[in-house]
Amino acid sequence: MIEARLYDTEEGGRVVCRLCAFRCRIAPGKRGVCGVRENRDGRLYSLVYNRLIAGHADPVEKKPLFHFMPGSVSYSVSTVGCNFRCLHCQNADISQMPRNMKKILGDEVSPDEIVATAVAAGAQSISYTYTEPTIFFEYAFDTMKLAREKGLGNIFVTNGYMTGECLDELKGLLDAANVDLKSFSDDFYRKVCGARLAPVLDSIEYMHGMGVWLEITTLVIPTRNDSPEELRGIARWIAALDRSIPWHISAFHPAYRLANLPRTPVSVLDRAREIGLEEGLCYVYTGNVPGDPGENTYCHRCGEAVIKRWGFTVRENLVKEGRCPCCGEEVAGVFDAPPAGTL
Repeated sequence: MIEARLYDTEEGGRVVCRLCAFRCRIAPGKRGVCGVRENRDGRLYSLVYNRLIAGHADPVEKKPLFHFMPGSVSYSVSTVGCNFRCLHCQNADISQMPRNMKKILGDEVSPDEIVATAVAAGAQSISYTYTEPTIFFEYAFDTMKLAREKGLGNIFVTNGYMTGECLDELKGLLDAANVDLKSFSDDFYRKVCGARLAPVLDSIEYMHGMGVWLEITTLVIPTRNDSPEELRGIARWIAALDRSIPWHISAFHPAYRLANLPRTPVSVLDRAREIGLEEGLCYVYTGNVPGDPGENTYCHRCGEAVIKRWGFTVRENLVKEGRCPCCGEEVAGVFDAPPAGTL
């Protein structure tokens, strides 16, 4: 446990958390919507600092990030808790633990130990993932500073519900992010995630302005967010921001409280990819369909396959100095690790 950052005090012992867009007003003895930030005698504390629930070396493609040091290893870490309550969450056992089980579990692991483990695993980055990194901000922040000193990249896999104040704290530390843009409907966000759409769009724009390498993922859920009109709306919005932002369109697998729904047909993903390309996006990927041609990176100028994948494995990377080997067109992305000590 550690005193939280980014909160204000009010009369009567209440505190206002400024970490995410919920901006919870928390009475003494109560917790925020995430379930892991508690008001104790007028001070806000993080209950998950040094409480690691998951740590694993993954291909960076699993985040998914296809244009950030492709083929590298990212050491992935998480605590319990989340500020969303997505009905389809594939990690609900840990993300919803404080809410559903009233427990906060995790092994005692310090930021120094996380970085040492990442280095020993041959990782080139650390990913703050599996649940929502915003809610374990203090733990992530201290780890990110140490990771930077060792020349490791820092990645957020996030729902994008953090505040501008939170992102300001991460300037110079956050290298890349994959943001779940779960829908282009505020109604979906309210009913399925317990949140709102606008703050997510705001965060994506803010991170883009910060120079963070961005990729966006949409999990396509049958009957919930799979209409061509909605998918086109997402693609059009991304393209208006930056055509070079990769868009991952992933297949839904029945999970948690939406286990009654079917898997996403591959034909729906293929059509979504076509829509993304029609709207001018340079890089659109089909996810959770190993072997699909939509996993590969194609030069948006000549159409050559410049990075070939099978699932999360890079089979061949033909990109040379950030360019297509056939026509010389730039392939957008980050292909080198950040220098050690750079802030």
